Amino acid sequence: MTPLQEQYEILKTDYPEAVIQVLPSGAALIFIPKLPLPAGWSKPITEIRFVAPVGYPFAKPDCFWTDADLRLQGGGIPQNVGNNAIPEVSGSYLWFSWHVAQWNPNKDNLTTYMRVIENRLKALR
Repeated sequence: MTPLQEQYEILKTDYPEAVIQVLPSGAALIFIPKLPLPAGWSKPITEIRFVAPVGYPFAKPDCFWTDADLRLQGGGIPQNVGNNAIPEVSGSYLWFSWHVAQWNPNKDNLTTYMRVIENRLKALR
């Protein structure tokens, strides 16, 4: 089992509906179909997608995507957010240009990155 597969199995303990899709480049798309959102968003749940790049875990995940129609409760869009395609994936999603400041491949994992996403969504209310 590769490190990515091992970390995916760990991720599924907290996010049992998580799905992984290997992309043509060798990167992997991680999909969380129903992430509950904190108050302040236009809907109570959203889909989350992020890419584990080729070279993961030494290459860290960067950015994430949600449902294309996700907005702040008042209808606005947070800073550093827009429509941008997921590389190698068809569909329309809302792109969060959010970059992890620190990443240690010896201790950080897919669950760590999901916690970063959840914290970012809390902070953007």
